[in-house]
Amino acid sequence: MKTKTIFIIAFTALITIFLMINTDAVEFNFIFGKKEISKLLVVGVCTFFGFILGYWAAKPKTTVSSYDIDDPQGTPEDRRNELKRNNDLSDEDRDYIS
Repeated sequence: MKTKTIFIIAFTALITIFLMINTDAVEFNFIFGKKEISKLLVVGVCTFFGFILGYWAAKPKTTVSSYDIDDPQGTPEDRRNELKRNNDLSDEDRDYIS
């Protein structure tokens, strides 16, 4: 098994054990009143939302390249050639860069 899989299994087991130990009811103050709720429910819901928010925050962002807007049918090589034609660099500068 991979290290990541072992870590996920161990972490899930620890969370489960922690939740099962904390099953007693405690009083929570809400905006509109007080209610007795199991610690299991509160910690479980908070853990679930933490994982969801962590996944959402770490998700890669989708970016749109400006090349896609100008010429969606062109190949990358066509775009490079067009950039070279529109470039105001001298031949000496182009040789230095490449």
